[in-house]
Amino acid sequence: MGIEKKTYRSGPYQDFYCEATQVGNVLYLSGQIGTDQDGNTPTTTGDQTKIAYSNMQSILARFGEDMSNIVDETLYVTDMSELFAHIEDVYGAREAAYGRAPEACQTVVQVAALVQPELKIEIKCVAHR
Repeated sequence: MGIEKKTYRSGPYQDFYCEATQVGNVLYLSGQIGTDQDGNTPTTTGDQTKIAYSNMQSILARFGEDMSNIVDETLYVTDMSELFAHIEDVYGAREAAYGRAPEACQTVVQVAALVQPELKIEIKCVAHR
């Protein structure tokens, strides 16, 4: 017997993965990247972070939730030294998205690459209702 799930799919890869899955009171968001709805990807880590958080906000809203529901997030970055060189921009974007200092656990992981070569950051999170 499977578990009851509610999913959200959109965009050009909707046949391959869903952007969010809700199981009970827990909402799992797939990693969000810094590419906007028109397919534009800015070059800076800070600007990519702003877009990734905006994408997260849109998905959460589809489930009637907001950033205050996030309890855990993981940032995947392609260059840890670049992240720290722009840490004020990244954490400024994070705080702006949450509307205050976030009350969520966070893990930062450096990876060899993301789905597109121009991407510098991807953010995955778990929210609780």
